[in-house]
Amino acid sequence: MRTIRLTSFGYLHLPIGPDGAPVPPAADRIEDVRDRLRDPAAARHILDLDGLNPRVQDVVLATPGARELLDNLADYATLPAGPRRIAIGCAGGRPRVVDRTRARIES
Repeated sequence: MRTIRLTSFGYLHLPIGPDGAPVPPAADRIEDVRDRLRDPAAARHILDLDGLNPRVQDVVLATPGARELLDNLADYATLPAGPRRIAIGCAGGRPRVVDRTRARIES
């Protein structure tokens, strides 16, 4: 098994580089989910919850394409020369991500 670091970040909170563009975290793959997953903040009944709560997970995973994205990331992570770091970026706001930064992938 090898360790893969998963990092979540908000594009609205990134530092700005010398060229004026936002600087995302260092990663082997950066996945921009701003237009791909439903923003949990749009569901008022889960505003005070984080990503460990099944209600938040249900809202996000109900987005068309969400499970396919997860399957794609899982397949990518198991490649022989696969990533050590994957960063997933949303717009910003209150983080609802799971407070775990490491995932173990069997290879």
